[in-house]
Amino acid sequence: MRVLVLNCGSSSIKYKLYDMETRKALAQGGIEKIGLPTSFLKLTAPSGEKVVIEHLFPDHTIGIEFIFDILTKGEYACISSLHDIDAVGHRVVHGGEKFNASMLITPEVIDNIVACTDLAPLHNPANLLGIEAVSKIAPQMPQVAVFDTAFHQTMPPKAYMYGLPYEYYQKYAVRRYGFHGTSHRYVSRKACEVLGMDYEHSRIVTAHIGNGGSLAAIKNGKCIDTTMGLTPLEGLLMGTRSGDIDAGAVVYLMEKEHLSPREISDLLNKKSGLMGVSGVSSDMRELVSASEAGNARATLAMDMYHYRVKKYIGAFAAAMGGLDLLVLTGGIGENQVYARAEICSGLEFLGIKVDHDANARVHGGDTAVITTADSTTKVLVLPTDEEWMIAYDTVNCVK
Repeated sequence: MRVLVLNCGSSSIKYKLYDMETRKALAQGGIEKIGLPTSFLKLTAPSGEKVVIEHLFPDHTIGIEFIFDILTKGEYACISSLHDIDAVGHRVVHGGEKFNASMLITPEVIDNIVACTDLAPLHNPANLLGIEAVSKIAPQMPQVAVFDTAFHQTMPPKAYMYGLPYEYYQKYAVRRYGFHGTSHRYVSRKACEVLGMDYEHSRIVTAHIGNGGSLAAIKNGKCIDTTMGLTPLEGLLMGTRSGDIDAGAVVYLMEKEHLSPREISDLLNKKSGLMGVSGVSSDMRELVSASEAGNARATLAMDMYHYRVKKYIGAFAAAMGGLDLLVLTGGIGENQVYARAEICSGLEFLGIKVDHDANARVHGGDTAVITTADSTTKVLVLPTDEEWMIAYDTVNCVK
């Protein structure tokens, strides 16, 4: 069975085609700058070479048509026709309270995704564009929606409710939803598989940390808490997002700077976080270089980042009554030796002792334990694979 995974953003489409029997990716790439004259497709050739094809993509339908052509025609073709694709799996960011699992796409499912648009105005409309485009080009193709929020729907009300008047939950569904659920689900299960642990009887914290970041507390196979909230803004300090902040500070800044709701949202989502504090970059690699060169604000930004992750690990361990496993994934979790060491430093009381030599040997793409043999809680660095999780769910839904 072959499954095409699509992740559509407002101006981009990422794709990956899997042979599910061999678990091999037959093709992968992405279109960027949709709607602009400088749009292009970047793909990975069978040789591993990165190939850029400049092409005008005025909309998502044209983009997906081009992807289908790339897959079926010319030197980068890997299948003979669209009939060789058995199903398409779509990443959908927000499923609200309506979806606690991946779903075969029907008109009713589409209506419910549309109903969640107010909760994810930047993401859900783009995800829907991908679904609509496939429906136009290959109307008989089965499609599946895999929701970022679904994994977190097992949280109890005490974890997902906000301390606001209850009527706002009833009227507007204002609550914590959480994101990165597909990644948290994949790495938590995969980690137990790698280590021979019982997923249904374990206390796990998964840390998906990169330019965006979130933690999840997973007890006995179910998510009981997570750091992101109604939107991806809550929780950790991120590349350009503020993370947790006193709501009073937001109101204060709006009054002092005469900011509109759109402007304060832009400030908190795009101008804050590592970028806002350091004034240097949202990229941890550049901050490390700046810190080593003596930039105090770059050092402060990194210290804040590591502290926030560490604080939530401790909080989630308390919520679960202990911790058996910490999983680090995402761009920073998989690649930044210094960040991993700093995050785990001081967690000896949880049974975590970092093996610094082992940590130093782990780089992007590696799966490895970075704690000492006598640690009672293991720390595993594990690459995430959200696309595979989407493909896996797609097969199960179609069957």
